[in-house]
Amino acid sequence: MNILILTNTFSPHVGGVARSVEAFAEEYRKQEHEVLIVAPEFPGAEENEAGVIRIPAIQNFNASDFSVVLPVHPQLSRRLDEFQPDIVHSQHPFLLGMSAVRIARRRRLPLVFTHHTLYEQYTHYVPGDSPALKRFVIELATRYANLADQVFAPSESIRDLLQQRGVTSPITVVPTGVYLEQFARGDGPGFREQLGIPAQAFVVGHLGRLAPEKNLPFLTRAVARFAADHPEVHFLVIGTGPSEQRMREIFTRTGLDDRLHITGILQQPALTDALHAMDLFAFASLSETQGMVLTEAMAAGLPVIALDASGAREVVRDQQNGRLLQTQSIPAFSAALQWAANLAPDAFQDLKNTALRTADSFSMSRSADKALSCYASLEPGSHADQDNSWQEAMTAIKTEWNILKSMANAGEAALQTDLFSGKEK
Repeated sequence: MNILILTNTFSPHVGGVARSVEAFAEEYRKQEHEVLIVAPEFPGAEENEAGVIRIPAIQNFNASDFSVVLPVHPQLSRRLDEFQPDIVHSQHPFLLGMSAVRIARRRRLPLVFTHHTLYEQYTHYVPGDSPALKRFVIELATRYANLADQVFAPSESIRDLLQQRGVTSPITVVPTGVYLEQFARGDGPGFREQLGIPAQAFVVGHLGRLAPEKNLPFLTRAVARFAADHPEVHFLVIGTGPSEQRMREIFTRTGLDDRLHITGILQQPALTDALHAMDLFAFASLSETQGMVLTEAMAAGLPVIALDASGAREVVRDQQNGRLLQTQSIPAFSAALQWAANLAPDAFQDLKNTALRTADSFSMSRSADKALSCYASLEPGSHADQDNSWQEAMTAIKTEWNILKSMANAGEAALQTDLFSGKEK
């Protein structure tokens, strides 16, 4: 099967969608399928990447680390003629997602859409963020999903949410799997020694982009509260992003800055070494569609303390492989960390063993097999004659692009006006 994947984020960008595309593409190729990925240009990308077409893009959109792909890419048609795709898989409802719909319609191919992201949680990256813009992106994603022959939801929570929002296309839950063998063994003691973390320390860890939508000030305050009463506690954070300075400030204010360790982005095998340097994984994001980093942490044998939210609730089993907290409370989160630290060694090992079994149920091979089975069930051109829905949705998509373009051009000055009276601070 020749599988065409279009994504607005891809390596070397570090994020859930980019990692998902890489993982599925690798697994498909292992099973002798051909994969062609269409993605934006990005600083640091390899030259002459095999199986990748790079499209010109605006870099660092609105001071983020995202690229915004430009809507003109005439070289794409020639490459697709050579590749002869059997299926088109879109990872986003806008930008290159527009191209995915056009390609699928013109070539009478099945269109698959993975709803990776709760887009309304990310509108702060767009100048003029407002409740109206949040409603708009929800409507856009719903319309787009209804153009697809098959929608992949990364978790049961997102499947249910999409159905509530009016998605009528078939929805199958296909999480991004974890490569268990990559995380099974790591040099935790050696990694601790590199950072000056004592061998006997109790290390709370976190992995992910350090960005506002990840709820990191809350998480950092909760860990700092726990650490303030326990001199053996250290906080090890893997990642980088705009929230890093705020996290450092929280630990500095409490006099604990020597017990916060932020490593930046890590690649394998250092990533696995860092996970094995942790005793417990902490996660407070409310914007996830799936628990990718949670399953990776569990594959390294880490129990997880998390807030009850989409993505986390599909992975964390309260008091079995960690704690799933129903309320966002700093004292409650800190107490859950304390609960885990106070467990007898045998009871803590039970948590670790259950975490490993949970990770096994999210293996990458299982996820890829499920996706390929869905691909095989789709018939070419099944949506090709739905001209009315196509025209209606494309009008919405073109409107969305014009809004993004005009907002980007407006710049910071526009933020100081009262044009968006509903702007949320």
